[in-house]
Amino acid sequence: MSNITIYTTAYCPYCVQAKRLLNSKSINFEEIAVDNDPQKRAEMMQKSRRNTVPQIFNNEQHIGDCSEIFDFERDGSLDSLLA
Repeated sequence: MSNITIYTTAYCPYCVQAKRLLNSKSINFEEIAVDNDPQKRAEMMQKSRRNTVPQIFNNEQHIGDCSEIFDFERDGSLDSLLA
């Protein structure tokens, strides 16, 4: 079973787009806001090796950012990746 986690900030348009895509596919996810939480931001950066948001994980596997999940959606592999 998938356990999707998305690290976000409040005013990030890419975060909004990524969450909109996940919601449109009825994919439940846990959102972790990192805007005012340096520890959570550091956790995200350590896990993803990136410092931009959103960063999306399935269980502990890093899937990518907004553009990457839209690429997966375009090539038809997002559903199986998140299953």
